[in-house]
Amino acid sequence: MSVRIIVGAQWGDEGKGKIVDLLSEEADIVARYQGGANAGHTIVIGDTKYVLHLIPSGILHDGTQCVIGNGVVIDPVALLDEITMLEGMGINIAGRLHISHKAHLIMPYHKMLDKAREAMAGSIGTTGRGIGPSYIDKAQRTGIRIVDLLDRDSLTEKLRTNIEATNRILRAVYDVGPLNVEAIIDEYVAFDSRIDPYITDTTAYLHAAIKNGKRILAEGAQGALLDLDHGTYPFVTSSNPTSGGACTGLGIAPTSISSVLGVVKAYSTRVGNGPFPTELHDADGELLRSEGHEFGATTGRSRRCGWLDIPALRYSIMVNGIDSIALTKLDVLGVFESINICTAYHIDGKPVKHFPADVRTLEKVQCEYVTVPGWKSSLDGIRSFGDLPKAAQDYITTVEDLLGVAIEWVSTSPARDDTFRR
Repeated sequence: MSVRIIVGAQWGDEGKGKIVDLLSEEADIVARYQGGANAGHTIVIGDTKYVLHLIPSGILHDGTQCVIGNGVVIDPVALLDEITMLEGMGINIAGRLHISHKAHLIMPYHKMLDKAREAMAGSIGTTGRGIGPSYIDKAQRTGIRIVDLLDRDSLTEKLRTNIEATNRILRAVYDVGPLNVEAIIDEYVAFDSRIDPYITDTTAYLHAAIKNGKRILAEGAQGALLDLDHGTYPFVTSSNPTSGGACTGLGIAPTSISSVLGVVKAYSTRVGNGPFPTELHDADGELLRSEGHEFGATTGRSRRCGWLDIPALRYSIMVNGIDSIALTKLDVLGVFESINICTAYHIDGKPVKHFPADVRTLEKVQCEYVTVPGWKSSLDGIRSFGDLPKAAQDYITTVEDLLGVAIEWVSTSPARDDTFRR
């Protein structure tokens, strides 16, 4: 029995897709457990770049089966576009993609509500792709699941109720015109016929796989610090990217989990609004952004950049049970003469013992930094720890010592091959 969870240990965009792609080579199944098409996993193989939003990056390995679990909210347009894109690039999908019949659907009105709310004052900086409103409907038990597409009469009744309620909100609050019920029903029934070959009882499928000793990777979207319960609320996503979300998002038992790998970028980034203690508003921040190509794979939005944040990572290690780390984008730091690492938080000169739950408190913290030498050289083509410049080796061991968790993997470029195991 082997279920390994891969989590982003920061605010997302850590390079999880590349690590999952790498580990998928030895996995039988890769299962996505939460989030929606607001995620963007970029994998570079040779001269080809793949950007995936819903389908696990394990799909790029012919022998690997892929699961989209019940905890994912599915945008039919994004899913079909992704399937078409992969097939057009020569990737075989048939018989390899399994979508939970219990997964909730993102409806056109979810996107309209999301964008309308974001246009108002006090937005939190979402992607506007309907993720939050879909999870709202799920929580208030009015959501539409894939299994609902099987019964047109029941689907029509549920959609009519939802759309009538949404139309009242859109007109009264946002001054947006009404939605057409029949057009939406026709669109989603057509969608059902397209994805019918992939629909599976994925909980039963995964339990059978676990019983038969299959190797399973469970991957989330976003990062632990965007978790709905454990992240920097309210500037979070609408689901649980932390490792605990894998059990509810796939229907597997906690006793089936064998290990948790945390993916950590060698510095910090954040998209959207919310507290970010190590954020840089100077030339160093701009250099991180340009060297790291820190622009969202899904939205194209530029990412906020800062130094590595050890207190935030220690908190993430605690809530996820992370037992090893994959350190990504180490190559980006090769342009700096010296590199800062945040080792502690203070408020008014007093140490902050625990990662603050209140964003106003987190916004007030002052970071204590340790400065280490940079290596001022490219890491292209380096695929072993011993071949790294001494300063790069020291950076890795310093981070490892500060976190108290082994750095198992190191990535030195966006390319698939430029990742090595220590």
